[in-house]
Amino acid sequence: MPRIRGASITEHHEMVWADLAGAVRQLLAERDYDAITMGHIAARAGLARNTLYNYGADKTALVLALVERAEQPAAERVAAIAERDEEPAPGRLGEIAEVVLEAFRDPLLQLMFRLFLAPKGVDGPMHAVVAGVESVVRQGITRGEFRAVGDVPLVVELLSGVMRAGAERIGRDPAALPATLEAAREVILGAVII
Repeated sequence: MPRIRGASITEHHEMVWADLAGAVRQLLAERDYDAITMGHIAARAGLARNTLYNYGADKTALVLALVERAEQPAAERVAAIAERDEEPAPGRLGEIAEVVLEAFRDPLLQLMFRLFLAPKGVDGPMHAVVAGVESVVRQGITRGEFRAVGDVPLVVELLSGVMRAGAERIGRDPAALPATLEAAREVILGAVII
């Protein structure tokens, strides 16, 4: 029976998840995603290969679980921004763009777009982010800060295309973050501000 590293099973699992995320990030810095195997991940994380399958049935399932964990801090920050409904919506929408694009400097999150790992809908890793953006857009419309649109989810989905393009650019060139963020804010706010 494997040794538990943390003070509890939960703490042990959190430590293993952190090791797995670190292993995949390191491997992505060394080789293309397609060249990474479950064996590579297990070895880099210091796990027995059969133990790795407790965390993901295959590489795609494991990476999707890691992506969901990696996006959680950004999702929580977006939710907190969306809840600040006393503040103007345009500023909050710009702040959300910054949070999301900064998060996509993480190679794990870049995989989400590159490999189409993100299922749509409430089970998708970025659902909480999308919900936060929809909330801010609706608040901006209600307060007259944004133009009225008939289909807010569609508009947000279209705006997510801007963010995806920005995330892909940052993935290719992390130094492009400031210019990409400025351009993304300009396009996003230009699409909704009256």
